[in-house]
Amino acid sequence: MDLSHLSQLVQNHRPTLQSARGEYAVLVPLIRREDGLHLLYEVRSATLQHQPGEVCFPGGAMEPGESPVQCALRETEEELGLPPSAIEVIGPLDFLLRGGSIVYPVLGAIHAAFPEDLRLNHDEVAETFTVPLAWLRDNPPEIYRYKHHPHPEGFPYDAVRVSPDYPWSPIIMEVPVYRGLSHPLWGMTARITTWLIQKLYEKENG
Repeated sequence: MDLSHLSQLVQNHRPTLQSARGEYAVLVPLIRREDGLHLLYEVRSATLQHQPGEVCFPGGAMEPGESPVQCALRETEEELGLPPSAIEVIGPLDFLLRGGSIVYPVLGAIHAAFPEDLRLNHDEVAETFTVPLAWLRDNPPEIYRYKHHPHPEGFPYDAVRVSPDYPWSPIIMEVPVYRGLSHPLWGMTARITTWLIQKLYEKENG
């Protein structure tokens, strides 16, 4: 192994989360309606094994060699029937860590009529709804926090020369919950929403 080979490896590497269990991407869809810009949400089909009936953005697992943008557009077409030509990609948002996997949100503007131009894949999507950005700005979520305390089973404390009562740093998670909507908006989708609204209106608020 020489430095030129190492340099080539690093230059061709796309940084991501070390030891990530998977990579996912979601489209955070903006759509213009009569009263201004809205965010578009999906309600997951009740027949899905994972999180049935919950509110989410269109998205899913990234395929090998696929970028977050490519994944978000592909999944949106599969779930909502909107081709990439109907979506203006605005850019990436901050990514999230979820259960050892990394989630890449991509902000995009949908240039289509709602709901006329949507062709829902009912195996995955029960329905869709929109929420005005102004409403989300004026009705911030309640924030709930909980701690996850690491307890590595069978950890060799003697080998690393620390006491068995070593003070592992807890992971603090935030769970936003929006009230007053037609469907419950909480968890990761609410975290993405909250981050976006704060960024959009931070000058206004501060």
